[in-house]
Amino acid sequence: MTAVESRPPGVLGASNTSSSRGQRPIGARVKAFVALTKPRIIELLLITTVPVMFLAEQGVPDLWLVLATCVGGYLSAGGANALNMYIDRDIDALMERTSQRPLVTGMVTPREGLVFGITLAVVSTAWFGVLVNWLSAWLSLGALLFYVVVYTMILKRRTSQNIVWGGIAGCMPVLIGWSAVTNSMSWAAVILFLVIFFWTPPHYWPLSMKVKDDYARVGVPMLPVIASNRVVARQIVLYSWVMVAVSLLLTPLGYTGWFYTAVALVTGGWWLWEAHALQTRAKNGATGGKLKEMRLFHWSITYVSLLFVAVAVDPFLR
Repeated sequence: MTAVESRPPGVLGASNTSSSRGQRPIGARVKAFVALTKPRIIELLLITTVPVMFLAEQGVPDLWLVLATCVGGYLSAGGANALNMYIDRDIDALMERTSQRPLVTGMVTPREGLVFGITLAVVSTAWFGVLVNWLSAWLSLGALLFYVVVYTMILKRRTSQNIVWGGIAGCMPVLIGWSAVTNSMSWAAVILFLVIFFWTPPHYWPLSMKVKDDYARVGVPMLPVIASNRVVARQIVLYSWVMVAVSLLLTPLGYTGWFYTAVALVTGGWWLWEAHALQTRAKNGATGGKLKEMRLFHWSITYVSLLFVAVAVDPFLR
């Protein structure tokens, strides 16, 4: 049993006394609060927001609007992530990959984390409402509440479909990007919303396959915890085909042209190759390093980045 496994639930950062916090460098404390926002995840959210603004504008959107939307999106997603860490601090202490999060180590107290998350939620909503528009503000607040309440508090510890429906929160930046420019919705935004919806499970399940022992240890029923690798890989392939098919709907509906279509076909084709390769390895009983599940996880990030760059570039080539 490792030190992480043996730590009793709820004993988070035992050395976290008021005096020890006071002795810690301000720089380390600032980094800890930044870490609460999960900046690496937010990078991905911004990748799906800004290109949609170019598509909605059919050109270059107002750059101040882009900046305001990005800042608001960071504050909102950061608040959601901070509240997620506050709620999940008990299981984060028992999972190896999350054992160094600020609320576990004691660099940030639970009270500080809760206040920080709520403050970001309030500020981000007001920011969107005043500097962007109120439709974007309500969409942003809805995404935050969905992630914190529906995913973190209700779904995550109860069902293997947690990441499927909980992933809706991660789809909302697409709608926010469109509404920031047009103060309305359109089928283009809905299609891209669905692309991210069907992308999320096959993006996250390979990572869950890699760390399923962590999830099993804390009783979180991610699909790879309760199902075999063959079953998970089959689900990944199913969602992948639907995702690629949905991504190709933009062109026949007149929202994109040849450039986006070419990128969607090439990147989608490569995704399907990797997904089927993972399924083949799972069927053959591959485990451990031989399963190579992280190949698809890493490609999934590249895929969504390239696809949404194509969304932004396409209006200039039509």
